[in-house]
Amino acid sequence: MKKTILVLALTSVTLFSSYKQEKPLYKDAKQPIEKRIDDLLARMTLEEKVMQLNQYTLGRNDNANNMADPVNDIPAQVGSLIYFGSNADLRNRVQKKAMEQSRLGIPIIFGYDVIHGFRTIYPISLAQACSWNPALVEKACGVAAQEARMSGIDWTFSPMIDVARDGRWGRVAEGYGEDTYTNAIFTVASVKGYQGTDLASDKNVAACLKHYIGYGASEAGRDYVYSEISNQTLWDTYMAPYEAGVKAGAVTLMSSFNDISGTPGSANHYTLTEVLKKRWKHDGFVVSDWGSIEQLRPQGVAANKKEAALKAFTAGVEMDMMNRSYDNHLGDLVKEGRVTEALLNDAVRRVLRVKFKLGLFDRPYTPTTTEKQRFYRPESLKIAEQLAEESIVLLKNKDKALPLNNVSKIAVIGPMAKSQWNLLGSWAAQGKSDDIISISDALQAEFKGKAEVSYALGANFDGRDKKDFEEAKALASKSDVIVLCLGEKKDWSGENASRSTIALPQIQEELAIELKKLGKPIILVLSSGRPLELNRLEPISDAIVTMWQPGTPGGKPLSGVLSGRVNPSGKLAMTFPFSTGQIPIYYNYRQSARPHQGKYQDIQSTPLYEFAHGLSYTTFEYGELKVSSPKLKRGEKLIVEIPVKNVGDREGVETVHWFIQDPVSTISRPIKELKYFEKQLLKKGETKTYKFEVDLQRDLSFVDGDGKRFLEAGDYNVIVKNRKIKIEIVD
Repeated sequence: MKKTILVLALTSVTLFSSYKQEKPLYKDAKQPIEKRIDDLLARMTLEEKVMQLNQYTLGRNDNANNMADPVNDIPAQVGSLIYFGSNADLRNRVQKKAMEQSRLGIPIIFGYDVIHGFRTIYPISLAQACSWNPALVEKACGVAAQEARMSGIDWTFSPMIDVARDGRWGRVAEGYGEDTYTNAIFTVASVKGYQGTDLASDKNVAACLKHYIGYGASEAGRDYVYSEISNQTLWDTYMAPYEAGVKAGAVTLMSSFNDISGTPGSANHYTLTEVLKKRWKHDGFVVSDWGSIEQLRPQGVAANKKEAALKAFTAGVEMDMMNRSYDNHLGDLVKEGRVTEALLNDAVRRVLRVKFKLGLFDRPYTPTTTEKQRFYRPESLKIAEQLAEESIVLLKNKDKALPLNNVSKIAVIGPMAKSQWNLLGSWAAQGKSDDIISISDALQAEFKGKAEVSYALGANFDGRDKKDFEEAKALASKSDVIVLCLGEKKDWSGENASRSTIALPQIQEELAIELKKLGKPIILVLSSGRPLELNRLEPISDAIVTMWQPGTPGGKPLSGVLSGRVNPSGKLAMTFPFSTGQIPIYYNYRQSARPHQGKYQDIQSTPLYEFAHGLSYTTFEYGELKVSSPKLKRGEKLIVEIPVKNVGDREGVETVHWFIQDPVSTISRPIKELKYFEKQLLKKGETKTYKFEVDLQRDLSFVDGDGKRFLEAGDYNVIVKNRKIKIEIVD
């Protein structure tokens, strides 16, 4: 009996030991990520590897009453899905299939375009840049990540950091404006906001830097077209935000649609491999933009999908977004020896690495929560409202037309006045227009008990119908002031929303002209996804306010600015040209061979409102620039200071922009370059000193056509507003 028990005990120990040995190492959360990847890769077949590099969609038209269960159509081995749902239910069902019906149980990564919020929608990114508050933008991205991750999204296709200088291009709404440095700063803020300190947290998502690279240079502002970019311009204008994002830890990038001087972004070995992977040591992966691999065919560099797959993959695009090129052809390319197994393994490793970092292997499912638990948290709404307030730019304020003090009757007129949907902006994710307060309703609430606020449409956004002009004029004639709400529809900016002119439709301008004839003050309120041509509207407006597209806060932040409850502090991150014909026009242009000539003969050559322009209800007085030393050697530090005093009658927030200038360089440089900015609150009568701690190599050096930085001896200028101070670097 004792012998039998001993045998059974030994058998149990052996079986338990065998079970422990059979447990795959890649499923052991205690093991280092790279060891887990090694173990998993060694187990994968060619087909399983290829499937990890494909992305399909889930959640569109998935009404169970009129079609089959969408789960049935998703391969269990697929690497990624773009998830259009607003809760985790369908996501978890598909994930369950991947975990239980695939041979190795590799989790799917679920991505989505969470561009400026998920359900709580923040101002468009261009507006966010006008806040000059990267810390606040980081918080907003953190809220977007929390809402998305709790709804089943692991990965956002954001931030878009394409330096853009042509307002005709609809996607200027999605980026941070015309300046390289500004884009880099907000890139870092957004990456930190999305990814946090722990990517595996149930409140963070993987960020994706897009569109790599030069997409913002699309010729004539037309989407998807050719872009002529020299290597010099590639490096001194477009690369810096991406390098900053990679250094900040962004785990993915998206390859661009555009053809860069003959080599499309999705087939560009230099940018995708030589720079990104080898020079910057990025260890995450690159996903194609939607269809950008297949589109190598119409771009004329691939004869068919198979060749497109070969060119994109060998250039450095690891994941195929909705091209159906890799799943159909990559396996054959490996078998034919045209793609090496080593390159395939590296690509799969990169995708798996991000999944492990997200914690998907250990916690593949998203806990089910209610909408109240996920969305519209009080702190989230507070951040959204503050960001919208700080994004508003007061462009003009003749004779202190604003704020609206001592008025008893306010006429709110225009197609934007009652709109809710259009205030969301493009790429509004899961935002709901019903949750937005319109400009008119917000003003009603803001001035309740103080002034009578009345509304008339006046005109539609476009068309030729003037039937509502008379009603608007009748209302305006009985009012003290006209708040004229004009602008762009939501879908007039964003992807595939190029326009030949950035002027508003003629019907809107005609409405303004008719109202001006009444002799009443006009407060022009603009909501748009791009800078606008205002040369006919500016002269007839007493004040001009651009609220951009504020998202969920709607008209409330604007109403605070118009009443004076909020002192505007926004400053432009993108130039407003005098005329569309001036485009491209931006602040940091190269120096001209004949500065006194080469001007337009029919219009002014200067913009209507320049980069960093923005007014306040108080007045700030700048003192003299001071430097810690006028002469420095390489490696030494420089401190530049300027005192700023609030000499107005109320507190306000002022952003100081610090520019540098290198008058003579081996490679010609822009007329000035933004290198730092600082935003501070100044009480009435208060003086604060703004300080720029200059790192000579970082802030005064320039970059050549291969991305190598150089710092030359000689004179440099530091510029703040119209003040300039010279420093000298000596060898």
